[in-house]
Amino acid sequence: MTASAQLSTLPALTAAEAEHSRALLELLRGRIRDAHGFVDFETFMELALYAPGLGYYSAGSAKLGAAGDFVTAPEISPLFGECVAQQCVPILEETAGEILEIGAGSGRLAAVLLQRLDALGRLPRRYAILEVSADLKARQREHLEALPPRIRQRVSWLERLPQQPLAGVMLANEVLDALPVQRLVLRADGPRVRGVGLGADGALIEQERPAPAEVRARLAAVLGALPEPLPEDYECELSLRLGPWLASLAACLQRGVMLLFDYGLPRAHYYHPERRYGTLRCHFRHRAHDDPLRCVGVQDITAWVDFTAVAEAADAGGLEVLGFATQAAFLLGNGLAERAASGDGIERLRRASEAHRLLMPGEMGEAFKVMALGRDWRAPLAGFAHQDLRGSL
Repeated sequence: MTASAQLSTLPALTAAEAEHSRALLELLRGRIRDAHGFVDFETFMELALYAPGLGYYSAGSAKLGAAGDFVTAPEISPLFGECVAQQCVPILEETAGEILEIGAGSGRLAAVLLQRLDALGRLPRRYAILEVSADLKARQREHLEALPPRIRQRVSWLERLPQQPLAGVMLANEVLDALPVQRLVLRADGPRVRGVGLGADGALIEQERPAPAEVRARLAAVLGALPEPLPEDYECELSLRLGPWLASLAACLQRGVMLLFDYGLPRAHYYHPERRYGTLRCHFRHRAHDDPLRCVGVQDITAWVDFTAVAEAADAGGLEVLGFATQAAFLLGNGLAERAASGDGIERLRRASEAHRLLMPGEMGEAFKVMALGRDWRAPLAGFAHQDLRGSL
């Protein structure tokens, strides 16, 4: 489907959505004027997603599930959280038994994890959630309030990363893809950053500028390690925020394992000559398209993850890459097949259908990857028993 065809299928904004988008557009226009007519895409994406009170993740619209814009694995089935809980058990047993979830979405993963860990007799000493979205934090509180008090009392919300390093598990499901990125195009005269300017009528328009020194240096390091050169006019994304983000998490992990779930690729596949238009995608009411200037403030904007960059950032932060696999392999390693076959009649059919969506290549099984990073951890992890793709990084 072409981009124009994708855009033609987008639903019209409601009056409230249109008003919200107009307010954010006014903020963006002011920032662009203050920046002499141009902001790079990283700045635009940060404002579109996180501007206080106006960005997509700061606003009050439903984001996840059937009523939202996209569906994550925890929303599809509790099987996902049950398998993650299975992986957490040995880590909690050998550490201080803490869990920190970064960006907890609707709270469904936390709820399933806690209930499953309770059933296994391995409730964490504390389950902390760091959530930048006030709207999502309110939804998480509402969802987790239904848990039994003895479980609910283990949950707390943090305003910032803990000053006291934790020993246990860190979780981040579909967080990396929402880090603002630079968009680049490789021209004959050198790399250029894409960004946003203003047309004569004040509308947002895409523009280009020569890439600044920091971006050129980072891009050269990335492209220099590729097995083959990229063609002229090649478009791609580059995350400059990944390193600092992961470094801040690494500083908080005293001992244990960090599990990162997201859609992405090793670098040689991410920056492949045939992937010449990048990985940026926008999501609005379960329709995907590639125009970030459409539905500003009421649509999600994401980019796939360069997992080689994650591994490099982990190494720089003193963490070891313990495993890298597809979501399908990770879940199977933690007993998904057995759990999907449990129950009787309609229940078994429902779980089988949910497992299909989590496992199949055309659904989430192959595009989504799982990376485990650790400090002072030597025991094998069941999620990587069936597959370990570290050699591809």
